[in-house]
Amino acid sequence: MDIRHRFARNLRAAREAKDISQEHLAHEAKLHRTYISLLERGRYYASLKAIEKIAKVLEIDPADLLRKDENSSGSE
Repeated sequence: MDIRHRFARNLRAAREAKDISQEHLAHEAKLHRTYISLLERGRYYASLKAIEKIAKVLEIDPADLLRKDENSSGSE
């Protein structure tokens, strides 16, 4: 899995864990909802500024959005 898809998976999981919509996340992060949707589907690479904004809204460390699963193998 490449970093873009890892980010997409982690973003969706973090957003769902906070029980907020893509629209709410986008509004709070001052980003467009379709941009959040495209990020979650692995269609776009996020800028560092976007990662910072999203992480702040989700109240997580920006690095958490890029972490590998604990259960994943080292072959990613």
